Amino acid sequence: MDEILLPNDKMVNDPLGLSQQESTLPRRSGLSLAVGRTGSSPNNSAGPQTRPLSQAEVSQKLKDQLGFTLDVKPSQISHKDAGRGLFLDGVADVGSVVAFYPGVVYSPAYYRYIPGYPKVAAQNPYLITRYDANVINAQPWGSGGDKRELWNGRYIEEVKPDMKGAEKGSDRIWKALSKPLEGKQGDSGEVIERRNPLALAHFANHPSKGVLPNVMICPYDFPLTENNIRVYVPNIMFGDAEVKMRRFGSFWFKSGVSKNNMSDVPTLKSLVLVATRAIQDEELLLNYRLSNTKRRPEWYAPVDEEEDRRRWS
Repeated sequence: MDEILLPNDKMVNDPLGLSQQESTLPRRSGLSLAVGRTGSSPNNSAGPQTRPLSQAEVSQKLKDQLGFTLDVKPSQISHKDAGRGLFLDGVADVGSVVAFYPGVVYSPAYYRYIPGYPKVAAQNPYLITRYDANVINAQPWGSGGDKRELWNGRYIEEVKPDMKGAEKGSDRIWKALSKPLEGKQGDSGEVIERRNPLALAHFANHPSKGVLPNVMICPYDFPLTENNIRVYVPNIMFGDAEVKMRRFGSFWFKSGVSKNNMSDVPTLKSLVLVATRAIQDEELLLNYRLSNTKRRPEWYAPVDEEEDRRRWS
């Protein structure tokens, strides 16, 4: 991505734009880097100057390098609620990381700050949970953007859920009793490359009945020890620090502040899609593995009922 986006003189002499930033940006701790907090102002934290390429141009250049890129277009799945799907344009080998799941990462300590809490999924189909209970909300990311910019996760664009139907009385009561909390997220955000062509995993659909998925979800903690990595990780952490939580039944309780998985290496928790077979010019299909203890949408056909049972037992 640096080869695509940074001018040649920046690549050779100052690949990170540090000479421009050192005099204006305050020194940041590893923790502030990991959780996406910064004291810099929007005027001096845009990072190194990049080539004026559109998202589509960056996508094509990445395909020239990797052999594939991603497109979002009408899904080939037949059910009426399929909407847009995620397509791989090119060829990817089995085991390849083909997409990143972008958005705001919420640890259990900050669940009540997820928009729409407690019924967070009622009007947002772009939420996903890691095995360690961190939730990623991709709705604010939309389809990305056309520049490298300061992003705080509050900007919502193209991704809009279906808002059909009147609000039920019970929903109004839930909203009154369990209003989501506000705040705790830095207004300044992080400089992130919004043209990242692979930050579109949230558009992958569940396969129709009888069709096997061709990607699987994989949790990945991006190490932030190299300065040039951060700008390409399409996530920000909600909150000031990672808080240790313990689960008792359906409830989570705070048990102190963690030290980033007992390691001194700052990381940012995310998810990636990995190809489970060779893929060529196809729609990417992901097994959603929805809970079998709750009513599932009529379009949902279990890929493996036994696997779902094990997942939610």
